[in-house]
Order: sequence, then structure tokens, then C-alpha cells
Amino acid sequence: MKRCPRENSQGKEAVVLLGHGSRVPAAGQAMERVAARLRELGTFALVEVCHMSIQEPTLADALETCAKEGASKVVVVPYFLHEGAHIREDIPGMLREMASDYPDMTLILGKGLGYDESLVDLVERRAMESLASPGVRCGVSR
Repeated sequence: MKRCPRENSQGKEAVVLLGHGSRVPAAGQAMERVAARLRELGTFALVEVCHMSIQEPTLADALETCAKEGASKVVVVPYFLHEGAHIREDIPGMLREMASDYPDMTLILGKGLGYDESLVDLVERRAMESLASPGVRCGVSR
């Protein structure tokens, strides 16, 4: 069921998924698929994907796109499982630094993925699926 995009009296609400970035070009495909599903759901007027480093688009690129599309409120969701230095220090610092470039846009640091009961089910499913693999002695088991 498609939801109505969220807009407040000042404009559109957006979500930005912020991943780490990788030297492996296809590493962000799962995050892209999550973003595509969020777009299909239609909860947010805009859904963007970006990376902290190594890959593009960058956070600056994503925020620029949101500004050009008329977003007034942007939730930046760190696409990280653990609440380490990136979530506690680096990303808040990046957002504070970039906030001055967008005085008419509210930037919100969203919660990281962290713990959720649905992750228990996912990890169990992945472990069960992996039991059919021959093991690392027979080559990379993927």
C-alpha cells in the first residue's frame, strides 16, 4: 500500500540513507534497494542515498539534491548497525558543518539501524541459509 508523501506547511520531508562507502563498487546495492522500496512506499517525498567516503554521491551531494527538490526537513539515517564513532562523532559533525549551507532546511540525525527484533529473525535466516555452503576451505562461500 502506497502512503501519501509527507509534507509539512514549509515543504517536503526527505530521508537520506548514509552508508560508509567502499572500494567495492557494488557494495552499496542493498542500501540502494532499501531506498527504492522506501520510494515505492511513498512515506517521504524524497529518498536519497549517499556515502561518507570513497564513493559518490556524498552527503553534500544528497543534501544539495534535497534542497533543489524543495525539502524543508531532512532525516539523515546512518546505514550502520553499530553506534560507533561515525554515528556518535563524525556524522553529527558533518551535519553541523553543512547546516549553515542550508539555513531553510532542518537537518536531523536519524537513528542508526542498531538493534531491532527483526534483525534477530534476519540473522537466524541468513545463518540457516548459509548452512548449505561448503565452507571456506572449499573457496569463498557466498
